[in-house]
Amino acid sequence: MKEGIHPENYRLVVIKDMSNGETFFTKSCADSKENIKIDGKEYPLIKREITNTSHPFYTGKMKLVDSAGRIDKFRNKYSKSSK
Repeated sequence: MKEGIHPENYRLVVIKDMSNGETFFTKSCADSKENIKIDGKEYPLIKREITNTSHPFYTGKMKLVDSAGRIDKFRNKYSKSSK
């Protein structure tokens, strides 16, 4: 890895896919408010709704994840029935 090109807080973090519960390690400088303990060591935890472990492009399975009701809000706002 080339020296001096990464931000100061570039570190090993744990990403958790909230749709399927899978976790994996990667390096990131994203802010984290939570930590997780794995094998006796504490790492910053970053939660995501969709990652490569659940995205249809990578899994080959079509799955709809709508945890905040965004699709229903969009349909209600832009439906043709409301004039």
